[in-house]
Amino acid sequence: MTVRMTWNGPQVQAAEREAAERGVALAAEHLLGASRQRVPLEEGTLERSGVASTDGLEGAVSYDTVYAVRQHEELTWRHDPGRTAKYLEGPLEEESAVMLEIVAAQIRRALRS
Repeated sequence: MTVRMTWNGPQVQAAEREAAERGVALAAEHLLGASRQRVPLEEGTLERSGVASTDGLEGAVSYDTVYAVRQHEELTWRHDPGRTAKYLEGPLEEESAVMLEIVAAQIRRALRS
């Protein structure tokens, strides 16, 4: 009995990397959505300034106003119900398992093809 196999290692690795990058982008978008649910809301400027960005296998969520960091860190300020300081840190900790699953699902999907 003879068995022939074709090794497609480089193609599989490329597909896996592409899927992981797609997963990171989706996970960053997920975190942005979760954090927007908590960001302090006065006029909506801070909420609208939020962006998710990726560079390969690194993802980031940021808010771009002059007061974004202060709003995030100032625990003594009062906010509307459901809105809070640590509006990015809290969702990051709470949603980390979901974000990992988003990346894993993309990789699984790519490896099935």
